[in-house]
Amino acid sequence: MAGELSGRLRAARYWLAVKYREVPIAADGLRRRLGGGNDRKDGPNPENFVWIFGSGRSGSSWLRAMMAEMDGHRVWEEPLVGRLFGEFYERAAESNRRRPEFVMGEATRRGWTRSIRNFVLDGAGYAVPRLGTGDYLVIKEPNGSAGAPLLMEALPESRMILLLRDPRDVVASTLDGAKRGNWLHEWRQKRDDAPDADPDAFVRLRAAAYVQHAGNAKKAYDAHKGRKVLVRYEDLREDPLKTLRRVYSELGIPADEARLIRAVEKHAWENIPEGKKGEGKFYRKAKPGGWDEDLTPEQVRIVENTTASLLKEFYP
Repeated sequence: MAGELSGRLRAARYWLAVKYREVPIAADGLRRRLGGGNDRKDGPNPENFVWIFGSGRSGSSWLRAMMAEMDGHRVWEEPLVGRLFGEFYERAAESNRRRPEFVMGEATRRGWTRSIRNFVLDGAGYAVPRLGTGDYLVIKEPNGSAGAPLLMEALPESRMILLLRDPRDVVASTLDGAKRGNWLHEWRQKRDDAPDADPDAFVRLRAAAYVQHAGNAKKAYDAHKGRKVLVRYEDLREDPLKTLRRVYSELGIPADEARLIRAVEKHAWENIPEGKKGEGKFYRKAKPGGWDEDLTPEQVRIVENTTASLLKEFYP
């Protein structure tokens, strides 16, 4: 009896704490609506944000480069704001999320979601100061995809591209780039966790990272009610012009056909100088299915077991 009463008291305290924190948030929102200040009238327009989520080594740099060629488009290159909020939130224990005092607790979700929104809008304004209210802002954020669900919740009017690539090719590309002396190892300031000593362990970590990034991006895509489009790297590689046309059509963004053609031609794989592509370089193969030549049977097994659900859905 005493235990049951104690449980009821805890539940009552939690309910009161939730209401105690939600009332000021709701009142603030009401004041903003009554005062006509619910939405920003200046600065970046979130409706014109185009987020690219998925995973690293999925062709996001290529897609972003082609989109940047279009009229009225600007780019925000990997702000990693998704890592800032998403990874912190994911690491938080469920018991913390239930605490009203926790900075990202469920009791105050509406408040801190609005804070994320303002943080992103302010950040975009500082990062791209010449962004006009009519411009489209292409936000390349594959490595911040852990926070995609929170970002799209905070900016529901934004547009979203879910860019996916076969996880076996993603891991193979990352494995090659991270080896000592190669582009990713140099970019990471020659960190000691290069895959040379234990490539299988590295593959296991990268496969798990793919699940986190691509998996969370898929969650955001499924939940998003606004304009969105799903793109597979393999389709983009096979027919970039057709795929790019579809991207703009489904996102509801006008696109000049002549500019689309020029963008595709300018950034075609064949136009990358030979000295800038190949093994160990940022531009490596652009060959879907190349993982079969790059990964050992054990590494293939690791990736396929780790990413099984995503493989089954997108690469059956």
